[in-house]
Amino acid sequence: MARQQVTVWFLELADASAFTPSAQAPRFSLTQVTAPAPEFARFLYAGVGGAYAWGDRLRWTREQWLERLADPALELWVAWEGGAPAGYFELSRRDGTRVEIEYFGLLPHAVGQGQGGALLNAAVERALAMGGRPVSVNTCSLDHPAALDNYRAQGFRLVREETREKDVVRRAEFPG
Repeated sequence: MARQQVTVWFLELADASAFTPSAQAPRFSLTQVTAPAPEFARFLYAGVGGAYAWGDRLRWTREQWLERLADPALELWVAWEGGAPAGYFELSRRDGTRVEIEYFGLLPHAVGQGQGGALLNAAVERALAMGGRPVSVNTCSLDHPAALDNYRAQGFRLVREETREKDVVRRAEFPG
């Protein structure tokens, strides 16, 4: 574990008129998982976040996962390609009409295949359908290098930026 300076960008999409969807056509099918097993949710979180130092939820107990997944304000959506999960996003209703994209990303085998924009389209469209005004998301300097540009290209605007020290653990990936 190492201490590192991390910049966090907080972004918002004010409403549907600000949304500029990606031209990428999805190659995946999308399914809302209405009763996810904690083990599956943890797999998605660890698989997508492994390369980007996502770690807070890795310490959660099974009971903590169950509690989070039972939250009626939460929606979990999984992108499937070739019978396997390719990515996911988590949406959460906040403060009445605000919808936050809490977690979003592709599993390592799907990164670089041109599907990030299509998955973000799906996340934003669902957040707007939930009444998201605004839709919010944050990303940081540890995330995929294209993340911030991807959000901005689809109409998100920067509302706040913070730099903080963080304990960062990079989990090992499969060898070469």
